[in-house]
Amino acid sequence: MSVISTFFNYIFSSKKILYREIRKITGFYPGNFSLYETALIHKSASYADSKGKAVNNERLEYLGDAILGAVIADYLYHKFPGADEGFLTQIRSRIVSREKLNELAQLIGLRELIVANTGKYTTQKNMYGDALEAFIGAIYIDQGFVKTGRFIRKHIVKEYIDITEILNTDHNFKSKLIEWGQKHKKEVEFVTRLEDEESKVFLSFIKIDSISYGSGTGISKKDAEQRAAKEAMDRINVGSSQKTE
Repeated sequence: MSVISTFFNYIFSSKKILYREIRKITGFYPGNFSLYETALIHKSASYADSKGKAVNNERLEYLGDAILGAVIADYLYHKFPGADEGFLTQIRSRIVSREKLNELAQLIGLRELIVANTGKYTTQKNMYGDALEAFIGAIYIDQGFVKTGRFIRKHIVKEYIDITEILNTDHNFKSKLIEWGQKHKKEVEFVTRLEDEESKVFLSFIKIDSISYGSGTGISKKDAEQRAAKEAMDRINVGSSQKTE
């Protein structure tokens, strides 16, 4: 029995439980079970095999990211035959955004299955989206592209993606905040820096007329600034009649 299997047996009491959970999520029984185990191990767990080699889901995440993007691109291409490249790219980016993937991972039931040292990472909720991509990578290696595409369309897009809602929702908080500042003659400043070298966490502050109005962290500069902008917008009630003093 592998070290990974032993660890999962300890967490889930029986390998069969995790096996059934994967069956429940995917709709099929996994062939190469160890792929799915690896897909659920976040790097923060600092896990290693018997040879001392790190075991985590980063490689599967990389693969799953590409597969998910391709399947969603194909889905949108056929759903909107008259749409241009810019429109399709924008909608795809919203569907595969980190925030949306974090939400989807929890909706399909991956959250409780992830192995991680949550105290080590301030942006631990991003692990959910990472695990979803890794899980998709595992399905691809185990079952092939056709079955992976079927899983994404049936168990993710059909069940949890509301295209109408996505079309009607603008998630570009930074752009909206800057537009608000221009309209109300307010100076909006973004101050962003790399907060944690090890986990690559960025921290962003929003200043409006030199007064701090919000902050946010993220795994990229863009992500941190979007989170900070949303917090600032919530505070100043952008979209209502209220204004900053």
